[in-house]
Amino acid sequence: MKSLKFAAVSIMASSFLALAACGGGENSNGNNNSEPKTEEQGEKKLSGEIMIDGSSTVGPIGEVVAEEFNAEHPDVQAPIGVSGTGGGFERFAAGETDISQASRPIKDEEKEALEKAGIEFTEFKVANDGLSVVVNKENDWVKEMTVDQLQQMWSDGGAKMWSDIDPSWPKEEIKFYSPGTDSGTYDYFTEAILEANDKENEMTKAATLSEDDNVLVKGVQNDKNAIGYFGYAYYVNNKDSFKVVPVVNEEGKAVEPSDATVEDGSYNPLSRPLYIYVKNDSMKEKEEVKEFVRFYLENASAMAPEAGYVSLPQDETDAAMKAFEEATK
Repeated sequence: MKSLKFAAVSIMASSFLALAACGGGENSNGNNNSEPKTEEQGEKKLSGEIMIDGSSTVGPIGEVVAEEFNAEHPDVQAPIGVSGTGGGFERFAAGETDISQASRPIKDEEKEALEKAGIEFTEFKVANDGLSVVVNKENDWVKEMTVDQLQQMWSDGGAKMWSDIDPSWPKEEIKFYSPGTDSGTYDYFTEAILEANDKENEMTKAATLSEDDNVLVKGVQNDKNAIGYFGYAYYVNNKDSFKVVPVVNEEGKAVEPSDATVEDGSYNPLSRPLYIYVKNDSMKEKEEVKEFVRFYLENASAMAPEAGYVSLPQDETDAAMKAFEEATK
């Protein structure tokens, strides 16, 4: 009897071990398995390089997104270039990049260049920005400025001295710091300020131009008579080093850029949306690009404040995801 009982127990034990070795009936089908799938079990491992260039303003968001995406997909490289919005679109039309980041909407001539190259793309709004006008921390005379004053100051042939704007201000030469001509920030400022009230003015030739926003930041920090402008993120990251200038909006109120005033539109005319433009073929043919864009859109609202920008309202985030689903069918 003992030998029969022992044999029965041995058979049951052997069966149990065999099942365990196979992972169990349910687990072999992927059910009730708490362990993540390995590549051998069918989960595709992403790899490759995603080519991204464009706006230095959108750059900080792209860097945060790329860093978090790379933590999940270490074999995917997504370096963020910052040649400026215009420079980014040139590379995009040349077929050199998968994604072009932009701080303004694409221009008609840029669309034509893409069409000529046979490149179809999708536009995605990813955040909001408040272009910020700043002066040196020691500047104690500027309390606020109107659009007309900014236009007079920044127009070629316009004001050269602070006293040219307001006689009570110092008779000191104004030192100008502006993003370069390839920058979407330059384009936006030109449209919102220099071309306000149906006027067409060129930027003052006295301005120091740079595609590197850090050059602009240091320029304003180091000169009492300096004035400059750049995206909200660079103001937020350096706000203790200089003063932001409240701008009188269309309602006649002097308003500073902030999360609230950018989102509700009261900081006008210098609030603006930020974009990425993605090559449709890249999303369809390169899984790493498709998943990166999905990750970007799903996380941009959470990550925009970390980069110094303002999150999109939920309905605009939903619209971006809908456009993504349509583009990747």
